Amino acid sequence: MNSALSKIVKKILYPAPKINSQKLKQKFKGQWVVITGASRGIGEALASRLINCGAKLILVARSEDKLKALYFKALENNCEVKISITDLRNREQLNAFCEALRQQPDVKYVFCNAGKSIHRKIMDSIDRMHDFDRTMDLNFKALTSIGLAVLPNLQKNHGKIIYTSSVSCLYPAAPKWSAYHSSKCAANIWCQTVDNELKTQGVRVQIAYMPLVHTQMSDVTEIYRKMPAYSAEEAADILLKLSISDKRCYKPWWAWLTEVPAFCLSPIVRKIYNLIK
Repeated sequence: MNSALSKIVKKILYPAPKINSQKLKQKFKGQWVVITGASRGIGEALASRLINCGAKLILVARSEDKLKALYFKALENNCEVKISITDLRNREQLNAFCEALRQQPDVKYVFCNAGKSIHRKIMDSIDRMHDFDRTMDLNFKALTSIGLAVLPNLQKNHGKIIYTSSVSCLYPAAPKWSAYHSSKCAANIWCQTVDNELKTQGVRVQIAYMPLVHTQMSDVTEIYRKMPAYSAEEAADILLKLSISDKRCYKPWWAWLTEVPAFCLSPIVRKIYNLIK
């Protein structure tokens, strides 16, 4: 896709999110916010945005150097900040992080942004059960473990969990994404269930069905590197805009129009998948 056409497509399919910066500061200034996957991509952009809002941050990721850079950036802006060098796929490390969260009674917002994507055919996964373990451990089990750890405090604080999902979960299952989509769809159901059960008790769980975002994770897939997409900073603004609203979820405008027809026409969609796989 040439540069001019790519810009037009991006403007139409990925319109820049508009967010009220003043309202953002009013909502987040002085509030404790947890961000998973905080060292790069959307998580790093979220952390930077919230530092500028004066939020108090709990940042968790595996990359010590990048977390420390955010730590010092927060201190320079007079923000309270805690960092946790944690591999959320590791059960022992995850349990330790969750126990620390239980001791943090003032948590108001939790952005569950850490995720893993695997693009591989089923027949190439025959001897790779660890592909499914890794994606479920991070995309589903880490989310639910952290959620269960913070829910009592979120209930007291009328807080929120904001989960970064994928717009692809709204459509018939695509080839080569069995591990990724299984984990994301499981996480979506958990989030929807918690929101249904606890909304009247002061807890909201919001899902962002995010379209393509240019990050280190997505750009591993060559075709995605060349496609129009949101930047990490734009995606962060989408999550923040969702978090200060009362909406149940975010979907790109075109997903609202195509989700139901795609399932109604799923036999045709599957044939298209077979043509392009």
